[in-house]
Amino acid sequence: MSAPIFAQEATQERAENARLSSFVGALALGDLVKTTLGPKGMNKILQSVGSNDIVVTNDGATILKSIHLDNPAAKILVNISKVQDDEVGDGTTSVCVLAAELLREAEKLIEMRIHPQTIVEGYRIATAAALRALDASAKDNGKVPEAFRQDLFNIAKTTLSSKVLSADKDYFANLAVDAVLRLKGSTNLENIQIIKKVGGKLEDSYLDEGFILDKRIGTNCPKRLEGARILIANTSMDTDKIKVFGARVKVQGTGQLAELERAEREKMKAKVDRIKAHGINCFINRQLIYNYPESILAEAGIMSIEHADFEGVERLALVTGGEIASTFDRPDLVKLGACDTIEEIIIGEDRLIKFSGVAAGEACTVVLRGATTQMVDEAERSLHDALSVLSQTVKETRVTLGGGCAEMAMSKEVDEEARKTPGKKAIAAEAFGHALRQLPTILANNAGLDSSDLVARLRAAHQGGDSSAGLDLNAGKVASMIDLGVTESYKLKRAVVNSAAEAAELILRVDDVLRATPRKREAH
Repeated sequence: MSAPIFAQEATQERAENARLSSFVGALALGDLVKTTLGPKGMNKILQSVGSNDIVVTNDGATILKSIHLDNPAAKILVNISKVQDDEVGDGTTSVCVLAAELLREAEKLIEMRIHPQTIVEGYRIATAAALRALDASAKDNGKVPEAFRQDLFNIAKTTLSSKVLSADKDYFANLAVDAVLRLKGSTNLENIQIIKKVGGKLEDSYLDEGFILDKRIGTNCPKRLEGARILIANTSMDTDKIKVFGARVKVQGTGQLAELERAEREKMKAKVDRIKAHGINCFINRQLIYNYPESILAEAGIMSIEHADFEGVERLALVTGGEIASTFDRPDLVKLGACDTIEEIIIGEDRLIKFSGVAAGEACTVVLRGATTQMVDEAERSLHDALSVLSQTVKETRVTLGGGCAEMAMSKEVDEEARKTPGKKAIAAEAFGHALRQLPTILANNAGLDSSDLVARLRAAHQGGDSSAGLDLNAGKVASMIDLGVTESYKLKRAVVNSAAEAAELILRVDDVLRATPRKREAH
C-alpha cells in the first residue's frame, strides 16, 4: 500500500506482504530449476525473444543467468548460484534448490507465529551442526596419488552424470582428470583450451597435448615447422591505407600515385625488416597481414599466421612463454615464444594449427565434437563444470559422498542437535534438517522413483549406522556410495550449505520492500 510520506508511485510492502512476495519469488525459482537436479534431471530450452538463438541446458547457472527477473528475492538466489559457479564451478542448481527449500520451511514456521529472528538463530545452529557432520564424513586421499586420482575420476564421473555427457561419462571423466592433473595443482584453467567443432559424435572428442589455434597458416609458408621461435604481435600489417586519418591527397597524375604506393611499400618493408631482426621463424599477428608483407615473410622462410583472435593470441602467449609485442625497435627487450613443432592438422573438414612441445608443459587442448551446435555448447558447459570442480579439489583434497548421502548424514546430525536445543529454535533447526532431506527426495522424484519410500529407507540406513548409504538412481534402491564410486568435492558441498543458509537468512530478515519510482524523462 502506498504511504502518504512517499512521492507519487513509490510503494512500500510491509511485514507479511513483503515476506510473502520474497518467499513466492524464491520458491518459484527453486521449483523452476529443481527438475534439472541429479543424474536424471531434465533439460530446459532457453529461447531469446526476437532472435532464433536457442540454448538447451540443465546447468543451473546458465538457466538462471538467462532469465530476467523482477522479484528481489529471486535475484538473490540467482546471485548465489553465480557465486557458486565462480567459486567451485558446479552445484549451482543444488545451492538454489536448498535455499528455496529452507525458505519453504521458514514459511511454515512463520505461519506458526515463530519470529524470523528465532528461525535465523535456529538455522545458524543447524548450519554449524551440518558442517560438523560434513567435516566428519570427509575423506582425504591427497597424499596417496593412486587413490587421489580415483577420487578425482569419481568426482568427474558424478559431476558429468547429471549432464549431457552422462552416456560417455567414463571417457570424459578420464579426459578431464588428465587435463587437470597436467596443471600440476594450478587452478588456472586458461591453460586448457576447448575447441568446439560440430560434426562427428561426442565420443570423437579427444584431449591433445599442446595448443591448437583455430586459424590457417599463411600462403606459401611451410605447413610444418620445427624448433619454432615465435613472435606474437598485435600490429597493423596492411599496406594500402595511408595512415593519416581523414587525409585527402590530391595527385597530378598516376606517377605521383605510384610514388605514394612505393613510399607505403618501403615503410612496410622496413617494418618487416625490423620484425625479421628478432631472429624468428614464426610470426603470429592478431590483425590482418596483407599479401605484400606476407610474401616478404614467406621469402625469408618465416611462417605467418594472421588474425589470430584476441583470446587465441593471449592464450598462445601464455602457453608458449612469449609476450605480445606492438613495436619492434628493441628486439633485445621482446620475449619470444617457443615450441618444438608447429603443424597444420585437420579436424572434421577444418584445418587448424597445432603447437606441440610448448613452454607451458601443462597446456593442453580439448577438441569437442557433436551433432549440433547446441550439443557441443552444452558439452563445453558440462566439461567446464567438471574441470572447475577438479581443479578446486586438487587444492582442497577432501572428498565426500554424493547421491544424497552427505545430505542425509548432515540432516541426522542436525536432528540430534535440535533435540538438545531448548526453545523454539529447536523447531527451526529441525526444519533445516527437513530441508536437507528434500535434496535426496528431489533426486528420486526426478528419476521417477517413489521418493517417500526411498528417502525413508535411506534415513533408516543412516540411523542404523550405515554412513555410506545413498540413492542408486539407476537401480532405484538404497546402496553404498563407496561401492558405486559416487563422490563429490567437499568444498562444493560446504559452499552449497553455507551459501544457501546465508541467502535464506538474508531473505528471512526482510520486513519491508520499498520500491522507488523510475525517474521520468521530462517532455521538451
